[in-house]
Amino acid sequence: MARRRLAVLAAALLALCAVFLLWNLRTPMGFILQLRAEKLAALVLVGAATGAATVVFQTIATNRLLTPGIVGFDALFIFTQTLLVLTLGGAGYVALDSMAKFLVETALLAGAAMALFGVLFRKGAEDIIRMILTGVILGVLLRGLAGFTQRLLDPSEFAVVQQASIASFNTVDPGLLGIAALALGAGLAGALALAPRLDVAALGRVQARVLGLDHDRLVLLSLGVVALLVAVSTALVGPITFLGLLAASFAHALLRNHRHIVLILGGAMMGAAILVAGQTVFERLMGLQSALAIIVEFAGGVLFLALVLKGRKS
Repeated sequence: MARRRLAVLAAALLALCAVFLLWNLRTPMGFILQLRAEKLAALVLVGAATGAATVVFQTIATNRLLTPGIVGFDALFIFTQTLLVLTLGGAGYVALDSMAKFLVETALLAGAAMALFGVLFRKGAEDIIRMILTGVILGVLLRGLAGFTQRLLDPSEFAVVQQASIASFNTVDPGLLGIAALALGAGLAGALALAPRLDVAALGRVQARVLGLDHDRLVLLSLGVVALLVAVSTALVGPITFLGLLAASFAHALLRNHRHIVLILGGAMMGAAILVAGQTVFERLMGLQSALAIIVEFAGGVLFLALVLKGRKS
């Protein structure tokens, strides 16, 4: 049953990709297909990485309400962009080498995530309240610092920061897709390799240790995978905080399976499908270009509130 549902999900994703590429295709076909293929690659990579990372993160945190972005990834990214514009100016920021900027941002985000996760999980993954509060407070602090710094910018530089702070698939440098695909592929392979041990970890820390699992080592490895996937995705297109929550929740609801090799693949395909379908609707049907990230964040926020209220009632 799980394989059949995965196959259906994979077929749906392939169909969505075909529609995105071929809808209303006109001449010059080669040039248009190249542009669409580059954007499609970014959509699939970011969606798959975010969905898989969230499935792993929720298992380690033993909470299906959480997403890696809730601990301040987006705030750190925005604060970094603001500092770069303040230091270099708008023209200097635009002139930055995209590859060097991508690599530095990836390293910064991944390093900060590992440091933060290490502190949050120091006493075990079951302390969810402390983790949420710490992440929210750090996010508020970084957003406050970013807001204060943005007040020092002139209007043209502020516009540069605003554009850089919103996730966009229209400005992805094609030269970054190759290295991003390698990094995200390695992260996804790592998540799948950890899947059997994540099945045991899902039973809880105490039960997993009784069964012989080195739970603390698994947490460290899993968080390393999550940090890599989310850092590369965020550095590539910008932050989409609640995309992972949507993908993981839909994957759990559709697959109804406890095996993580199924859930990770399902979350990855669901995340990619959400972005490809959303971008197809906004570009092909509505003629919009930059509203996708905002709509995804809104839908994810509504889902988060619905899950919280549902848990409170139960």
